[in-house]
Amino acid sequence: MITAKGKQLQWHEKLTVREVLDTLGYNFPSVLVRVNGTIVRRKEWDSSIVPDEAEVEVRPIVAGG
Repeated sequence: MITAKGKQLQWHEKLTVREVLDTLGYNFPSVLVRVNGTIVRRKEWDSSIVPDEAEVEVRPIVAGG
């Protein structure tokens, strides 16, 4: 199991950041992703593997004025 946005999600081998975002339904143009406190860049989402029992933090980046 992993924790993402306060929810327990099922873990499997080779689970990627992209899969976690898809499961959570994120479609914001810009989001900040951290896995166990380490920032994962957008270009690494498809290749970055989320370890079992990881804490995944996802925050939309919004700008306003």
